[in-house]
Amino acid sequence: MHTLIAAPFLEQHVLVRPGSRGGVLLPEDRYEELRTVNPAAPTPAWLVAAVREQWDDLDVTGRPVGDFLLVRQPSDWAYGKASYELNLGCNYDCKHCYLGVKVQSGMAWTDKRRCLDIMAEAGVLFLQVTGGEPTMDRDFMRAYRHAWELGMMITVSTNGSMLWRENLLRLFRECPSYRVTVSMYGATKRSYDELTRREGAWDQFVQGMNAARHAKLPLRMSIVVTEDNGAEEQAMVDLCESWGVEYEVFTNMTPTIYGGGEVLTAQSKEHLRLRKTFTGCNAGHTFFHMDPYGLVSICKIGRDDQISLPHEGIEGLARLGEIADRLMLRTGGCSGCSIAGSCRVCRPLAKHYQEAKAPLAAYCQHGEKKAG
Repeated sequence: MHTLIAAPFLEQHVLVRPGSRGGVLLPEDRYEELRTVNPAAPTPAWLVAAVREQWDDLDVTGRPVGDFLLVRQPSDWAYGKASYELNLGCNYDCKHCYLGVKVQSGMAWTDKRRCLDIMAEAGVLFLQVTGGEPTMDRDFMRAYRHAWELGMMITVSTNGSMLWRENLLRLFRECPSYRVTVSMYGATKRSYDELTRREGAWDQFVQGMNAARHAKLPLRMSIVVTEDNGAEEQAMVDLCESWGVEYEVFTNMTPTIYGGGEVLTAQSKEHLRLRKTFTGCNAGHTFFHMDPYGLVSICKIGRDDQISLPHEGIEGLARLGEIADRLMLRTGGCSGCSIAGSCRVCRPLAKHYQEAKAPLAAYCQHGEKKAG
């Protein structure tokens, strides 16, 4: 079981520690030294010093390198991050959910394992495991453990309702996460159960959060503000601060991945916030998304022209860059836009809004001008 990971990451080399946010940039020659060192050899003095400076609770003096360090091999591919939608099923039925119909289905374990192996071969160091509710999946624990053993820094995106389970807590103790991101849907039982459309959801959330905080999991909260819980925004922030847990507030609802606009009714117009100007991203070039069936797309939003990882293997990823460049073009309903340079949404997201027949004010500055 490793404590540290040395790995290429994009155009750099890093030393990272599961369960910790911090890391060390490694010069290429130091990375190459670790890549070729005898695992039984004692830890080099320079590595002892670097580890002590970054993590003062970790002393590797005199220890064989192979006892605590996993060295990831270089990849011919440029991917440093990926997200894996383990399933679409969920024990909640949130009004705002962008997944639309939530069905508990996906690949057999052998295909899941193969896809994780391909991700590692492609160079993925940071992996987000999401859903649906991923902890509900029958293969969550072995998928998580396998990704961890491959040397990935894992973020689990969850509603927190299962975090009280001892088998999950044991897994996180043995294989620490990079981060556990918990969605928060209210500050009271009434609003929380109303938004999730599950009686008792608040009680499960509180039970999970109490257990997660007691276990000192690396928590981060995603506060979701909607029509149902808008009046409790500050109360949700206050609760996170009282727990000593970092948080981010989300107020903008998006259509479903199938272009359905029904979830937009959960939007609180009062709390709608302007997005930052979209200046481009590396979707499809340095990161990608995979759905429960092994279909890879440039991201969670731009799912057109998916590539089947189980059938095509790693070679299929060669087409992602061209797909990304094409999907980002301002075409269709956005062609010829006079203010495209200051647009706040990427083209794939704008397309979802257009398919959902959403009012322009929900995503477009032209709509803001008309509304004004």
